[in-house]
Amino acid sequence: MENLKRIASYFGVRSSLLLITVVVAVYLVILIANMGGHMDKIRESQIREQVGLALQSPEFQQMPEAQRRQIYEQMVEVRRREEGLDKPFFQRSLKYLVNGITLNLGRSQRITSDTGSNQVRLILVERLPHTLLLWGTAQLLLFFISVFLALYLSRHYGSALDRIVVALAPTSAPPAWFYGIILILIFSSLLGLLPYGGFVDAPPPPTMLAYALSVLKHMVLPVLSVLTGGIFVSIYNWRTFFLIYSSEDYVEMARAKGLPPRTIERRYVLRPTIPPILTSFTLMLITVWMGGIITETVFSWPGLGRLLYQAVENADTPVMVGSSVVYGYLLAMSVLFLDLAYAVFDPRVRLGAAGGRRL
Repeated sequence: MENLKRIASYFGVRSSLLLITVVVAVYLVILIANMGGHMDKIRESQIREQVGLALQSPEFQQMPEAQRRQIYEQMVEVRRREEGLDKPFFQRSLKYLVNGITLNLGRSQRITSDTGSNQVRLILVERLPHTLLLWGTAQLLLFFISVFLALYLSRHYGSALDRIVVALAPTSAPPAWFYGIILILIFSSLLGLLPYGGFVDAPPPPTMLAYALSVLKHMVLPVLSVLTGGIFVSIYNWRTFFLIYSSEDYVEMARAKGLPPRTIERRYVLRPTIPPILTSFTLMLITVWMGGIITETVFSWPGLGRLLYQAVENADTPVMVGSSVVYGYLLAMSVLFLDLAYAVFDPRVRLGAAGGRRL
């Protein structure tokens, strides 16, 4: 019972701290997206331009100048009030913050969903599965391939394959989208084997199986670009990490006792490395949540990364703030999962009575 109370206290304290972090981060995004309030002037200029274009009828042009000016200003004022521009920015920023934290994300200014809705919540819900599918597949493959190959190389230190991986590690310096462009040039432009981008063929296949195969075909190049851009340096990092643990005194003692190599690897190498592996896995989850802005744009993949790029390009503040809110919550959940996992798997971490951690 006492241990459960400590876990509950620790969970409450960590959740509160992470919530405060999310609130601060979201408010900073609101300030940056609105340029500290200067976006109001840009939006008002856009409103005036839109109202001016709407009042181009011959009947309006025949009205006296004073009457036209009065109607014009009245329509501008109505639009300003509809968008809340008649109130101070600080007051509106607090309202934006409350709406964002409560996931009342409002309506997009320029971007719509595939169904034609301009509700930010629906736009994000529509794009999130695409990001999870692409980046979840790519990052999981990258993570598990790297760990298992690194274990193999740590057992065969100095082999030809080990030297090849070490030599190819610098090839991971360019980002994934750089390799994506090269892969598009080779497999799409020159060979014509794979599509240039997108999520599915147009028009979409009628059957579920054909639709799934079409999606898989469109995923090949993005996933391959992520693997190409990160596989060698990831294997090299994990291989070095496992080599360090393999040279510990207790591992040498286990070898001297004649324990089988597989047993030594499982008990004395993998078990102590579970916390770092959990950290790496959680950081991978954070990448999965958000996706790659440029990579998704290069492949025209309809995910959160490309959505954020479109929002920045179109100065769509509600979408920018909504994307950041969702990312902030998912990031906080990932960090909380990591803290709790450390407390469970790392015997050196104990939950203190006040909800903190002590070694």
